[in-house]
Amino acid sequence: MPPHSAGRFYDDLADDYHLLYPDWDAALDRQGAALDQLVQGRLGPGSRRVWDCACGIGTQALGLASRGHEVLGTDISPAAAARARREADARGLSLRTAAGDMRRPPVPAGAFDVVLCADNSLAHLLTADDIDTALRAMHRSLRDGGLLLIGMRDYEQARADRRPATVPQVTRTEAGRSISFQLWDWYPDGERYDLEHFQLLPDGNDWQVRVRRTTSWALTQTELGRLVTAAGFRDVEWLAPERTGFIQPVCTARRTTTP
Repeated sequence: MPPHSAGRFYDDLADDYHLLYPDWDAALDRQGAALDQLVQGRLGPGSRRVWDCACGIGTQALGLASRGHEVLGTDISPAAAARARREADARGLSLRTAAGDMRRPPVPAGAFDVVLCADNSLAHLLTADDIDTALRAMHRSLRDGGLLLIGMRDYEQARADRRPATVPQVTRTEAGRSISFQLWDWYPDGERYDLEHFQLLPDGNDWQVRVRRTTSWALTQTELGRLVTAAGFRDVEWLAPERTGFIQPVCTARRTTTP
């Protein structure tokens, strides 16, 4: 893997990922409820076959599984996918997981009602060709009329400002407070950036400092919408968190034709 690969980044982060949330269990419930409402609003009531193509440690997959959906979670990080499975087992939830690249997914064609790509995961693909490859794989995996859900940061202002960092997140643990934040180093193109993810973990009267590095593409909603349409999806719409209750803006689209 290259030095700033997403796979290595999330392998290293898998054990500590829950510390990005003040209360991870509450986030599972809240995000699962928001996504379930979106799915039912678009496809009607009932259990659906869902492929979470960048499941991480299961933040969204577990929430959807707890609401009765049949979920497969794959992730480019084997460590993250393995933790998602352990978390499902610990909660008595049915969740299948596997390591897999969303550009070359280990899933059959037409097998799913919903494809989910959340937590800004698509931003780790750094070229239009890679994103097109991933989106076309998602398109193939859906049945006719199937639903695509993509959760992404709203990058408009971040690109305009060349945002240098994220706001620190403080999480209380049994050992004390942990602190997480990112530093962003923008490329000359003004679109891509290397990020350094810092976690300060309590260690008695001192701190453990953990740093992970990866690269992201700050795609705007207009840019990503065009790529989604070019991959064969229709009815592309962006929904703000105020409307959905989800943590990030969500792009919704439908599989209606084969690209």
